[in-house]
Amino acid sequence: MSQDRVAVRERAEAVLRRLAGEHARLREDQWRAIEALVVDRRRVLCVQRTGWGKSAVYFVATALLRQVGAAGPAADMGGEAAGPTVIVSPLLALMRNQVGSAARAGIRARTINSANLDEWDEITAEIHAGAVDVLLISPERLNNPDFRDGVLPKLAATTGLLVVDEAHCVSDWGHDFRPDYRRLRTFLGNLPERTPVLATTATANARVTADVAEQLGTELTAPAAQRPDVLVLRGTLDRESLRLGVVDLPSPAHRLGWLADHLDGLPGSGIIYTLTVAAAGETAEFLRARGWQVAAYTGQADDADRRAAEQDLLDNKIKALVATSALGMGFDKPDLGFVVHLGAPPSPIAYYQQVGRAGRAVEHAEVLLLPGAEDAAIWRYFASLAFPPEQQVRAVLAALHTDRPMSTQALEPIVDLRRTRLELMLKVLDVDGAVRRVRGGWLATGEPWVYDEPRLRRVAQARTAEQQAMLGYASTTGCRMRYLRECLDDSGAGDCGRCDNCAGQVVGPEVSDAALTAAQTFLGRPGVAIAPKKLWPTGLDAVGVPLKGRIPPAEQALPGRAVGRLSDLGWGGRLRGLVGPDAADGPVPDDVAAAVVEVLKAWAHGDDPWPRRPVAVVAVDSRTHPALVGSLAERIATVGRLPLLGRVARTGPSGSAGPRGNSAQRVRALHDAFALPDELADALAGLAGPVLLVDDLVDSGWTMTMVARLLRRAGAPEVLPLALAAAG
Repeated sequence: MSQDRVAVRERAEAVLRRLAGEHARLREDQWRAIEALVVDRRRVLCVQRTGWGKSAVYFVATALLRQVGAAGPAADMGGEAAGPTVIVSPLLALMRNQVGSAARAGIRARTINSANLDEWDEITAEIHAGAVDVLLISPERLNNPDFRDGVLPKLAATTGLLVVDEAHCVSDWGHDFRPDYRRLRTFLGNLPERTPVLATTATANARVTADVAEQLGTELTAPAAQRPDVLVLRGTLDRESLRLGVVDLPSPAHRLGWLADHLDGLPGSGIIYTLTVAAAGETAEFLRARGWQVAAYTGQADDADRRAAEQDLLDNKIKALVATSALGMGFDKPDLGFVVHLGAPPSPIAYYQQVGRAGRAVEHAEVLLLPGAEDAAIWRYFASLAFPPEQQVRAVLAALHTDRPMSTQALEPIVDLRRTRLELMLKVLDVDGAVRRVRGGWLATGEPWVYDEPRLRRVAQARTAEQQAMLGYASTTGCRMRYLRECLDDSGAGDCGRCDNCAGQVVGPEVSDAALTAAQTFLGRPGVAIAPKKLWPTGLDAVGVPLKGRIPPAEQALPGRAVGRLSDLGWGGRLRGLVGPDAADGPVPDDVAAAVVEVLKAWAHGDDPWPRRPVAVVAVDSRTHPALVGSLAERIATVGRLPLLGRVARTGPSGSAGPRGNSAQRVRALHDAFALPDELADALAGLAGPVLLVDDLVDSGWTMTMVARLLRRAGAPEVLPLALAAAG
């Protein structure tokens, strides 16, 4: 090693000690990465396990690059400090942790994200004044019009080091592909020559690694022969502190009961992952009822609540966070003692990424999977939200060929996609150059665009293969850590000697009668609220529907009720069997009818009762389950001794909008889709109290809204919606 490089390493070791303590020493691959970045100004991809110290690489490199003349003549720095490091990071949780870590190394870090808009101008001024060493931004910022046009060009021109954290998100083949990450290609193309770039991830198989490395080496204008080569540093993915196991249990009640019984036997504090938001809420509620200090953490929670929950776990004030994948990346608690999954993620790669949060600074951590029979159905649902068919994409592109930008809300009446899926599609089109985000919305660029169906098909096939591999992980009789490592193409994988298959089961499947009974009672409680719609979707006039603004109170439904959600741990499976897309029609089963009666009793006498008891029952004419809805309405009328006034009739097919369509499309399809038979209209005119409106499934909520409006306009004083199931 040359004298210059020896000096750089000595300075690097000194920075590391400030960051991680007096006994910290650089791993050999950490030094290789730092040397490549600081001395050779190369591009580096680090594929290393969680806890290896990837953040130490970019903080040490930042400190050296920001020191005047830090790398000496070998780096040709000309005696001037490099510009600030830009870290592209996916989650606010990671950003908050990184700011604190940087401060320990004497590095001034700031972040620009959606939660601190009022600080943008101040931070931008600090960057231009040289007062910021590290700027953390989310990938979404890269295409915010104000940031992209006003901040990004100057930032790219002065960046001293670009860091792409969780770089597997760049790849279609990564388990958490995010189109915003693809905009990094433009950022890379605008960097000054020889600006070092570091990409890091803990979860990349060989295909993802090759894809990310290729994209890092891509310059927009450079011929292939002149594109920078990428140093790939890939280490072993074994985690010696993790003890993996699978506990097979027959039902959601058994899994909740098992948690209540065994949580005290799990070391320290940890994370309980669930596949859905509803499951996270139910699990946290049940465990709190059994005396455990836990908190729920989902993407639907307020940022302040998520911060408070994170801090409580960091401070060991709670035993566990019950979380969705919203906590998958970016949470840094080195002494996390366990990770339990209630339900399997859809791939071994995603699973490895999540369990990697545990055991970073403790001798051992328990990692347990409690798979469920409903896992595959949940995977299929999320897979159905993939990139839309070509016809829908072309409709959006055609609508955007105008002189004025269109907002996402304005596009919704034109294409039958829910907003999250529409926004994802627009981001992909933006990355592909077919559309551009501007102030006020989106515009088509006029550039030719090809619907890459073969690639989308290959991605879908890869996802299916990953799901099968996850089923294989749960059922394998071989070493589980070896299985995960082989799924990530870790060539050195061998038996770990620690997992339940290697060393025997440490935690068994036993559930006490008391815990099981409590879980069955908890999950067997029927009844969830249905919130009424109060505003019409925007843009309905564009599709010939004369509705806008607030729904008049005299035409609104009251808050309603359903037996349960399709995603519930308790009633979800039973209800999916009745109202799911493949469910056969037939009379309402006795147990479900009894649950409906319990819902009605609680609705009448609970904490949030109906304002007045209903005086009549009306059924919605169901396209898919007419016998189910009709028999349910009859049972309710009989038990409640109420007149059954009849069914609201459909005047024709409900249009093309399926249950997963967006609100504007649902209203367009349902407008004028129902009519009142004369005898029903006559009966409504003389009612002195609410009508109980019965249907099988509330998904978007617009069927109940439109039918309730029809009933109210015909004279019903109030309408109380009642359904067997609510989606979500």
